[in-house]
Amino acid sequence: MPEMDGLAATRLIVADEQLKGTKVVVLTTFDEDEDIQEAIRAGAAGYLLKDIAPEELRRAVHIVAAGEALLSPAITRRVMQKLAATPASVTNPRLITGLTEREQEILRHIGLGESNDEIADNLVISPATARTYVSRLLGKLVVRNRS
Repeated sequence: MPEMDGLAATRLIVADEQLKGTKVVVLTTFDEDEDIQEAIRAGAAGYLLKDIAPEELRRAVHIVAAGEALLSPAITRRVMQKLAATPASVTNPRLITGLTEREQEILRHIGLGESNDEIADNLVISPATARTYVSRLLGKLVVRNRS
């Protein structure tokens, strides 16, 4: 593509109100995880490798046109393996949205790398209370430690 890459084109097509309802299927030789993720973030409904058989390409276009999403089989396998290896606390946003406001506040401080004593000082609570919140968070988020 001489004037822009496929990701830029995908972003333009997806953002264009006049093209509302148009689905983008990326057909590429690039099968790196980063390229796939960027295409999906850009709004691609399909990501296929150029080694796909012509009849499979036709079927893929029909599937995407019907409103479904599609990845090449080899890519699908990698995505599934990657998701399976990802801890539940990362893949399940409900764990975080189920926290109270105070727990979310404590979690933000943990994310900043603060110790229990620093959290206590910043939130004007006792160190024991900070430790209790941190312990509860570790349990709720199903993680072994604060890192």
